[in-house]
Amino acid sequence: VSALYISNNVGKSAPVLEMNKIVVPPGQRANLTLSDGTNVWLNARTKIVYPAVFDKSVRQVAVDGEAYFEVTPDKDRPFVVKAADLEITVLGTAFDVCAYKDDNEVSVVLLTGKVDVASESNRYVMQPDEKLVYDRNTGTMQVGKVYSKEYVEWTDGNLRFENESLENIVKVLSRVYNVKIVFDSAFPEGQYFFTGSIGSGGITNALDILSMTSSLHYEVRDSVIVLHKK
Repeated sequence: VSALYISNNVGKSAPVLEMNKIVVPPGQRANLTLSDGTNVWLNARTKIVYPAVFDKSVRQVAVDGEAYFEVTPDKDRPFVVKAADLEITVLGTAFDVCAYKDDNEVSVVLLTGKVDVASESNRYVMQPDEKLVYDRNTGTMQVGKVYSKEYVEWTDGNLRFENESLENIVKVLSRVYNVKIVFDSAFPEGQYFFTGSIGSGGITNALDILSMTSSLHYEVRDSVIVLHKK
């Protein structure tokens, strides 16, 4: 899997951490192992900034995009993920965070262990098989029960949606497959929702599945995919 890798020593005169950055291009995914043994999977158009070596008190990374973490337990050093307006603190656990800067909602799905999710005005300690959705406009959090493993199918090249609007699905497909998808001017907004999995057969396979389960069809115009209502 290809990714743009940048190593940046943020300072030489002061005893600061050497910071690394990985930026995953559209249409790609990446996997890395941090210095403490934590495994991280990065989805398309995701950026992560992390120390080359964690310090002795805390393990902290910053994410813009979607990442799945399997955190190495360390009771003396919490693992902290900064994602949009949220701070997610764990000791050892597996969870997915989706926090693209151009999305209004930030989601956290917990597979194992516990995570403490904090915003400026709220805090919630999650249990396994819970999904937390944070609204960046209102600052509110909503939590519900889910089958958490479905939310990390993207690490194997699959896409899982749970009552997701077609508008949001199109944003995901554009990121994952690095294509431009638009609706025609007559397409009704907010009327189509989809639950199910889309395998790794490419953008044509994904659009064929959506076409079979909804009243839409698509065409390609000058490398742009246009969606129409049947």
